[in-house]
Amino acid sequence: MVLAPEISVVVPVFDEAGAAPGLAREIATAFAGRSFEILFVDDASRDDTRAALHALRAEIPQLRVLAHRRNSGQSRAIRSGILAARGPVIVTLDGDGQNDPADGPALVDALVAGGPELAMVGGERVKRQDSQAKKLASRFGNGIRRRLLRDTARDTGCGLKAFRREAFLRLPYFDHIHRYLPALMLREGYEVAFRPVHHRHRQTGQSKYTNLGRLMASLSDLLGVMWLQSRSRNPGGVDEL
Repeated sequence: MVLAPEISVVVPVFDEAGAAPGLAREIATAFAGRSFEILFVDDASRDDTRAALHALRAEIPQLRVLAHRRNSGQSRAIRSGILAARGPVIVTLDGDGQNDPADGPALVDALVAGGPELAMVGGERVKRQDSQAKKLASRFGNGIRRRLLRDTARDTGCGLKAFRREAFLRLPYFDHIHRYLPALMLREGYEVAFRPVHHRHRQTGQSKYTNLGRLMASLSDLLGVMWLQSRSRNPGGVDEL
């Protein structure tokens, strides 16, 4: 009988053949000594990402590789990984290698120490290694979102997060949900926390986002999440009599 792991690390990837193998090795090293699995979700890449990851399975026995038949975006890839995950604690990282896997265990430890009401510990990038334009756009977008949603998060764009799988599955799914997890967790009555994490330069590949594209999606997403918040009625807990 194979015991289920305690931690499932989920990594969405699209055209990241250059970064994915090294990232998988870093994750395995970071979580060595713990009960974990690694799920890379290939979002219908056009390069050799899938083959490069599949070749690592003998080297990293904890590695699982899932593949979308059609490109469906980062949020759907994350969700596919979480649905397939066997661990009660999920850790997510971006597939471009800019998140440092070595920060993952500390987020997990903070989540477990926080008790059952703490559903998520999100990373907040320190000394971001992005262009000035991207950093300014992120700062502006985070400020607007935080003011409107009151989610207390300063950096929802950070892909490095640790959260409870059960809590995630209670949330309504929509594209770009990964940027609104703090607000949605709070809406469900959970607590959230944040910790500083490292950020690294992208070594290979290209960013899949532009500032304009992100802005257009954010406008409708913000309105949708605000509507969800307005329609929430929290009973404060459920007691069986």
